[in-house]
Amino acid sequence: MKAILRMAAVALAWVLSLMRAISRPEDGQPAQSQRPNIVFILVDNLGYGELGVYGGGVLRGAPTPRIDRLATEGFRLTNFNVEAQCTPTRSALMTGRFSFRSGTYAVPMGGQHEGLTQWEVTVAQLLSRQGYATGMWGKWHLGREEGRLPHRRGFDEWFGIPRTYDEAMWPAQTQSNGLWPAVGAKQGWSPEIAPLEPIYEAHKGANARQVGELTLETRRTMETEITSRAIAFIERNAAAGKLFFAYVSSSMVHMPTIPGPGFAGKTGNGDWADSLAEMDYRTGEILDAIKQAGIEDNTIVVFASDNGPEGTDPWEGDSGLWRGTYFTAMGGSLRAPFIIRWPGKIPAGRVSNEIVHVVDMFPTLAHVAGAEVPKDRAIDGVDQMDFFLGKQEKSNREGFPVYVADKLYAVKWRNWKMHLIWQVNMYDPPQVLAGPWIFNLLTDIKEERNVSVKETWVIVPMGKILTDWEASLKKYPPIPMGTPDPYKPK
Repeated sequence: MKAILRMAAVALAWVLSLMRAISRPEDGQPAQSQRPNIVFILVDNLGYGELGVYGGGVLRGAPTPRIDRLATEGFRLTNFNVEAQCTPTRSALMTGRFSFRSGTYAVPMGGQHEGLTQWEVTVAQLLSRQGYATGMWGKWHLGREEGRLPHRRGFDEWFGIPRTYDEAMWPAQTQSNGLWPAVGAKQGWSPEIAPLEPIYEAHKGANARQVGELTLETRRTMETEITSRAIAFIERNAAAGKLFFAYVSSSMVHMPTIPGPGFAGKTGNGDWADSLAEMDYRTGEILDAIKQAGIEDNTIVVFASDNGPEGTDPWEGDSGLWRGTYFTAMGGSLRAPFIIRWPGKIPAGRVSNEIVHVVDMFPTLAHVAGAEVPKDRAIDGVDQMDFFLGKQEKSNREGFPVYVADKLYAVKWRNWKMHLIWQVNMYDPPQVLAGPWIFNLLTDIKEERNVSVKETWVIVPMGKILTDWEASLKKYPPIPMGTPDPYKPK
């Protein structure tokens, strides 16, 4: 009898030990039961002043009730910073590295090699290794070669385009349709000169399959396809009880900013307002799917924009409080909407003006998923999870260097900005300054009053950011743009 009791005691101790191992994190990492699903909605070229909760909404022709409600349910940042163009921001999000390091510092112009080399490690790869199902829908913009497409970079499935939505206008450039200036047929686009942008459907382990071409007609239905496929992925994995990472790369409100069927004329305020209304509606559909699947409390939802607003007629967006357009180092280029919700974990209704950069999402999401970031390269992002959870009032970031393409334009530190190259509008010629211009972003949000003579002390902490950055580049040399695969670090 005693032997049996001892065996039972040993068995009980083993079971309890196993339960603790399952329910308690090891080495500071979250346990399986504590890890959340992640839905990252990245909208395209949405300016700071577009959403109702950021001062837009009805003032821009369309209310945004679903996204505004999301902000009240989560944490909203007023100082979330991105890079100056689509490709650099998407690269920084995927790798946690400033795009200058990765050779992805500019929108590709059709070169043979473009986008992330296979040596780079994406957040999708990290999460996939942790058992997450991974899916992406929409614009990739980080490589058009088969080996660099999303399903080869950590995503189990992908639907979308490899490059960008303005290519939808190529056929229209031989016509006078009001969307883009007409050109003579002999000088205009033809499939022989530049093939249409392919629309792909792809799954891990197999080559991408072309299922369409990007035209103005298919552009109108992209948001419907992106949303419906993302919802199907969420529902499928929720039903299977499998953790997932859903990267919803929205097509709104990138030019040509045209609404989908059912939204044209909805607001009475034109295509742009109709598109804003559709973006809000599609976001609401995704939020409803999460709730209906019963996984709302165990799902992080991030809503953000990849850069400042459109700057081209007739699709100009609104940068809100800030000045300038994307493709510059101005506030209107770098500050973007950002909302993060995790019910019961991230305090609801909180707003902060602390600096966060898009590169920070890589280590933050890796941490919450129980993954480790690569140790063989520079990772510029910092883990912001404790800040998001309300465990600390301050962000773990104080500043960052600002690149526009491969040129160092500025440096931002706390509530100060120092410009080395001056350019307000993307169509303005950049001006290399004889001496740095410094702006106090609290007293001069439009960056109109240079205080470099009065506030010379600011050069010291900003200089440290640049010195540390230069030292890091020497230790970890950047990947040249256009580098072919495979890339081997020295």
